[in-house]
Amino acid sequence: MSQELNNLVELMARLRAPDGCPWDRRQTHDSLKPYLLEETYEVLEAIDAGDPGSLKEELGDLLLQVLFHSQIASERSEFTFNEIADHLAQKLVRRHPHVFQKQHDQEGIHSADQVAHQWETIKSQEKQDTARSNSLLDGIPKVSPALQRAHQVQKRVARGGFDWKSAPPVLNKLREEFDELFVAASQAFGKEASPTPSDHQSQTEREIEAELGDVLFSVVNVARFLKVNPEEALRKATNRFIHRFHFLEKQAAQQKRAIGDCSDEELDRWWEEAKLKERS
Repeated sequence: MSQELNNLVELMARLRAPDGCPWDRRQTHDSLKPYLLEETYEVLEAIDAGDPGSLKEELGDLLLQVLFHSQIASERSEFTFNEIADHLAQKLVRRHPHVFQKQHDQEGIHSADQVAHQWETIKSQEKQDTARSNSLLDGIPKVSPALQRAHQVQKRVARGGFDWKSAPPVLNKLREEFDELFVAASQAFGKEASPTPSDHQSQTEREIEAELGDVLFSVVNVARFLKVNPEEALRKATNRFIHRFHFLEKQAAQQKRAIGDCSDEELDRWWEEAKLKERS
């Protein structure tokens, strides 16, 4: 391990020492979970901003979380940072035989899709060798954002051969799910509120939720066929919305008015102006 990493490990151990930092000493794997998630999203924001300096800083903060967890584990005699690094190095070599081993049967590995398929095949073999569960869906975190988790599930089963053969059926499936959602929602909106039993209403709500879930799952499938990460696409779309809404607020404030006091025509015009500013 490099001297820089060794220094970081030693600094982390010093912070966790009996005479170290009270806050650092109090932390556990569980207490650090929110910080790990927060730092991950800050790295994503730095990438979106295209700011190398910010990205360098945020990646350092993310590395701090790895150091924190490895130090806690080391204190429990579970594993060390060196073991994490060594395990990762072995995995990278083992799952990239087309780079590190140059075996004859890897001569046909040329595309990213072929590499991804090989990665899953080797991963599956590793699970068999260690007598672990061998489902294609093992290891997908339940706490992942819903769109990202759906994307991971679909990619896994596709690599195992469970997939649509072409894009048109995927688009047709999305249209079919939209139609089912439209029917369920229209029936709910068309019902009188007073005579409807509460239990029936909850059943209606469950049906709408299920149909909406099917629509979102199908949207993720379409995104996968278009080679778009749905979580990234939605995150960026939300960022664009926030940017445009800020522009609307600024325009309204210049006229000493609130957004709710502006006409639909004004808001539409400002919205289009915000979009033009983005393009330019």
